[in-house]
Amino acid sequence: MIRLAGATIVQPDGVLEPGTLTVEGDRIASVTSGDAGAGARSLRRHIIVPGFVDVHVHGVRGIDSLDGGAAITRMAQVLPAYGVTAFCPTSVACPPRDLGEMLAGVRAARRQLAENSARVLPAHLESNFINPAFKGAQPETCIRAPHQHVEGDFSGADLLAEIARWGSEVGILTVAPEIEGVMELIPQLLDRGHRVSLGHSGATYEQAVAGIAAGARHATHLFNRMSGISHRAPGLAGAILESDQIAAEIICDGVHVHSAAVRFAVAAKGPKRMMAITDGTAGSGLGRGERAKLGGRAIEVRDAAYLADGTLAGSVLTMDRAFAWLVKVTGFSLVDAARMCSTTPAQELGLTGFGALVPGASADFVVLDDDFRVVETYVGGTRVFGG
Repeated sequence: MIRLAGATIVQPDGVLEPGTLTVEGDRIASVTSGDAGAGARSLRRHIIVPGFVDVHVHGVRGIDSLDGGAAITRMAQVLPAYGVTAFCPTSVACPPRDLGEMLAGVRAARRQLAENSARVLPAHLESNFINPAFKGAQPETCIRAPHQHVEGDFSGADLLAEIARWGSEVGILTVAPEIEGVMELIPQLLDRGHRVSLGHSGATYEQAVAGIAAGARHATHLFNRMSGISHRAPGLAGAILESDQIAAEIICDGVHVHSAAVRFAVAAKGPKRMMAITDGTAGSGLGRGERAKLGGRAIEVRDAAYLADGTLAGSVLTMDRAFAWLVKVTGFSLVDAARMCSTTPAQELGLTGFGALVPGASADFVVLDDDFRVVETYVGGTRVFGG
């Protein structure tokens, strides 16, 4: 049994300060008010939050999800240092062979959870079926329409066959609803158990609404690489903010989205429909000026990750800093920040019993110091970082 006493404990409906968290086996046994001293370890001046769930992360500390081999397992071993207890390994557009290698790594990591690791969730394919005009750092040579064939190269059908081959290892697929064949593809993906996300898209408001009506329930990094809002043309961003049916990711590094834009997005949708993400790359956790790769392309670490031509190519953010930024810069409460970093993503992915510090839930949680730095991370009641 583990008993941690005297900490500020963040729950879905409020904060216990001080509170005591008791863990038996892999479950939270109780969360009580007060400082239960007998047999407990004191964590005064610390904060306990549910483990962070990052649904959009490409890499960390020099590891890219498309490196092949044991890259996904290595990511899972590093991410608990930043409070992550579960994550969706995320790809950029790539050839079918590279995609298959990544998904093989996802399957291996999920079947044999390495010691001191975060949980590996089905992958997020920030996929090939996007709008080239909104590609960002995605390689244009890999972008396809679902039925497009490129002479001497792979087709959209080849990609779909690879996705079908790996089945349950694929969780989220980002698509642009305005691309020919995508609207017909959405219900097919849903029938196979995948979650459809709208992003990297120049969709009109009407096209976006049609995508949501077809079953899309997720939005990839709100505001970034999508048609923006004007009072006469609300675009994809406007449709996402308007709809209660779709939950939106948002990058919380202060570079990709201004803090004011984050505040008004959350005001429109509420923390229950917003998911804080890192969009982290292999540059996350490295020093400024260091270099890494994103899908085989060189990136440089600055305030975010950049390609050689200056294109913004994801972030160098980690989830502990996302949580801190939401509280210290944007002014959200501990409860709302924990909901966006943990509870909402867990609920959206159907992870029953995760993302909240309540009795009976899985004991996936993070101990932070008073500057929101990770001190310890627990997965299923086992300390996987710190101590």
